[in-house]
Amino acid sequence: MSLALGSAMDVAARTAPESFADLAEQISPSVVNITTSAVVASPAEGGPMVPEGSPFEDFFRDFMDPEGGGPGGPQEPRRSEALGSGFVISEDGYIVTNNHVIEGADEIEVEFFSGNRLKAEIVGTDPKTDIALLKVTSDTPLPFVQFGNSDLMRVGDWVMAMGNPLGQGFSVSAGIVSARGRELSGTYDDYIQTDAAINRGNSGGPLFNMDGQVIGVNTAILSPNGGSIGIGFSMASNVVSKVVDQLKQFGETRRGWLGVRIQDVTPDVAEAMGLTDAKGALITDVPDGPAKDAGMLAGDVITTFDGKEIGSVRDLTRTVADSPVGAAVPVIVLRDGKTTTLSVTLGRREEAEADEAVPAAAGAPEEPKELELLGLTLAPLTAETAKSLGLDADAKGLAVTKVDPLSEAATKGLQEGDVITEAGQQPVERIEDLEARVTEARDAGRKSLLLLVRRGGDPRFVALGVDEPAPAEQ
Repeated sequence: MSLALGSAMDVAARTAPESFADLAEQISPSVVNITTSAVVASPAEGGPMVPEGSPFEDFFRDFMDPEGGGPGGPQEPRRSEALGSGFVISEDGYIVTNNHVIEGADEIEVEFFSGNRLKAEIVGTDPKTDIALLKVTSDTPLPFVQFGNSDLMRVGDWVMAMGNPLGQGFSVSAGIVSARGRELSGTYDDYIQTDAAINRGNSGGPLFNMDGQVIGVNTAILSPNGGSIGIGFSMASNVVSKVVDQLKQFGETRRGWLGVRIQDVTPDVAEAMGLTDAKGALITDVPDGPAKDAGMLAGDVITTFDGKEIGSVRDLTRTVADSPVGAAVPVIVLRDGKTTTLSVTLGRREEAEADEAVPAAAGAPEEPKELELLGLTLAPLTAETAKSLGLDADAKGLAVTKVDPLSEAATKGLQEGDVITEAGQQPVERIEDLEARVTEARDAGRKSLLLLVRRGGDPRFVALGVDEPAPAEQ
């Protein structure tokens, strides 16, 4: 009897709310409309750059743009306005919005639900997550909302969005969480997908759970016509809150940096390496940096970082970024079938990206020779070829000069201009080196051979089958 009662209560808890009115009334004072203003060039100087979604966009197209039928012609530089949304996170006036809402603006005005308007200043921005932090000065404490734990949200949970869609003013829409963990185009993407109506102007506005906590920042929509079709994306609050904390403290982001190039461990790569599970982050290259100083090597598989299990490249990227700069963290890697624990002192990603440079060096020519193997036509890399492919002149390896379009190599994405630098996690410089690795893989009963392939200096591992006999040398 108690079991049936409990089940009935669970079902009742999952039914739709009778009304969202109480929640809307609770959160409205903390949500703001944002109007930005910027000087744009005249058509003679390259054409007005009206921000997408601005109410002036249609006006420009119809009346100002010669291609849209308007009179066009040279004009004086003028001001253009754009609209967006945001929300207050502290009583002293800190406001969160999207970076693209305020990017390029020289004036920012915030309108509150009460009708009060205040000028805002930019505290800091993070284009990688499209988050910006603003600050207003108020004579009285401002109503604010708090971040919730986005990791607790489940597909099917009710959510509410609020903002300034299409410049219509404060507006509320409700829906459910449609999906979790969506990626669009950013390295640190962790989007909540929702069918709550989100349109232009909602950008930067909050997505609330039923407790009135912000669990996402409305950022993007997927739409063939520019309007809501029920596929909207909100950056998860657990990403946003960390970015906001850094912007508030430093005025900029300070992400941890490991200093490796990595790729996911696919099932065929796992088989080629003799791994039990296809998980972890496979290191493809270790340039100068924290990882190299700690003794990490290409071919290592990172399985645990600072006590957190790593299942994919995405796991490692986000975990490292969330770690404090200068911290010494334990990293467990799988190397030659054994686990090794290394201590890595993290650098700062922003500094590393600013300091990136491509080195150059001289090299000696190598006798040309070709071989057809694994669906590839290969030749030893020469200094001239290396430089033409964006590699160091003294780089070693086998250049791919042709790919059989019907081969597994073509299916795996190999193409002319790729360079194979390792096979079976051993360097290859000569044709004979690769032939030996293929023979060793077959003798060991392996179905595939792991190749380290560089394209324009960017490395990745690819596993190719070695079941068929090697073709004769040409």
